[in-house]
Amino acid sequence: MIEAIMPMSLHRIFKNSLEFMPVADIAKLPLRMRGIYVLFVEGERRTMNVVYVGMARGEASGIEGRLASHRKQKPELWTHFSVFEAWDNISVQEIEELEGLFRHIYRKDALANKLNKQRSYKPLDKIRRKEPAAWK
Repeated sequence: MIEAIMPMSLHRIFKNSLEFMPVADIAKLPLRMRGIYVLFVEGERRTMNVVYVGMARGEASGIEGRLASHRKQKPELWTHFSVFEAWDNISVQEIEELEGLFRHIYRKDALANKLNKQRSYKPLDKIRRKEPAAWK
């Protein structure tokens, strides 16, 4: 008897990604894509500096719509974007937690926070411990 081999996902949370795409490529994205996106500004020697980390639930227009909105509001602050599309079984809460974690990591980065209104992720405050000894 031959067993059917189920294909394995390369990543548990994300099924597709595009990185460092120019702003002009926003319209190429599928509609209602859910996941995380990152806005970058190209720096010296083709470095990519994070300007903003956001998420799209996919309920309305998805990542494509969020990027188009950022393009209208602050086009001078960013030149490129990356997108990380979540699998369909990843909940909105899980996507929000990922976005919150990235926002929290970049909360004191002046460049990365130019577009952020909410600079940290409050649920992380509830689990923060000052000393590793308190991690019991």
